[in-house]
Parts: sequence; structure tokens; C-alpha cells
Amino acid sequence: MMKLHWSPRSPFVRKVMIALHETGLLDEVELVRSVVAVHLPPNSAVLTDNPLGKIPTLVTEQGQAVFDSRVICEYLDMKAGTELFSADPAARFNQLVWQALGDGLTDILLLWRTELTRESGAWTAVTEGWHAKVRASMAQLEEDAEALAAAPFGIGHIAVICALGQLDFRWPDCAWRDFFPKLSMAEKDWAACASVRATAIFDDQDSNAGEVTTGQLRFTG
Repeated sequence: MMKLHWSPRSPFVRKVMIALHETGLLDEVELVRSVVAVHLPPNSAVLTDNPLGKIPTLVTEQGQAVFDSRVICEYLDMKAGTELFSADPAARFNQLVWQALGDGLTDILLLWRTELTRESGAWTAVTEGWHAKVRASMAQLEEDAEALAAAPFGIGHIAVICALGQLDFRWPDCAWRDFFPKLSMAEKDWAACASVRATAIFDDQDSNAGEVTTGQLRFTG
């Protein structure tokens, strides 16, 4: 039995969970609820398996720790013999680029939200830069939406789904669907996938860590 350090709030854990559903390996993994946060001391149980102290971290049946989400998802794909990363070189390259874009957008959203929660206040110059990058990333995804919709479901789609899920979970008033119609149409189709429905982000803790971030991200102007 494999072990996964897991949280229902993490978009990168969600990537792995979607991959587990898609590869049919979900029943071979024990999910261990693991709380990690930048403002908290490192989780000792996670740190034992991953010196970076981050989730997701997967421990294989052989006791080998695998991290981060990109490596875990590729490991699961290889183990199951599926093609989330595609065997075709050109298709694989596209999936990897979309994964990098989705993961990068998620990284920015997580960092931005953490910055906004600082007691001393957010650094405006930094958040303005993130705002510009989020807009540019969403514009690129809108441009790529038709190609994404036409491609077989893979790791790139999973990464993009998790980034958009983070927007919905933490930035619910940004109304991104109103500004990116092609991406919205593609996302609607992806949302119908069983693996995506089963892994929707939710908050299982009664704390301000579960609060949404509103009034900060806009796609107008």
C-alpha cells in the first residue's frame, strides 16, 4: 500500500488525486491528512518523508518518498501504464508546457493569497506583478483553449483544472468565466469528468485559513 500526505485544500494534492482516479490506483493509496503551512512549524511526519516538508508527498510500497506533484503524477502514470503524459513526443511536449503553465499559475495564486494575509499588509509592487502574470496566464490559456479541448485528457489538463479550481475556491468573485469564454467552455466539459468531480477542493478546518480572498483579482481594465 502506498501512502500519500494529503489535504483536501491543496491544489497540488488535487493534481495527484485526479491522477490516482485516472490511473485506477486510488485503492492502492492510504490518504494521510497532513497539515502544512508557511506560517506553521514544519509538520514532523511530512518532514520525515520529505525534507522540503511539503505536500503532496507519496511513499511507495518500497518505502521510497516521491515528490512533488509533477514527479508523483508521472510515477503513477508509469506505474499504471496510462498516458497522462503521452507516448507521442509532440503531444507529451504540449502536455508538459500546459502543466508548467497551470502549475505556475497555481503557485502565483498561492503566494499572492499568503502575501495578502500578512499582518503588516501586502507588498503592493509584488502583488501588482502577480496580478499582471495571472492575467497573462489566463490570456494564454484562453488562446490555447481549443487545442486543450481537442487533445486527449492528460497532465496538462489536470494542472490547468487545478489552477482554475484555485481561482474558484479562493478568488470566487473574480468572475474569470465572463472574460475567457473559450476556456470556460472547455472547463465545463472537464468538470463533468468523474475524476474532477470527485476531487473538488473543500475546507475541512474551522480556521481563517479557509477564508476566501475577495476584491483583489480583477480581469477588467
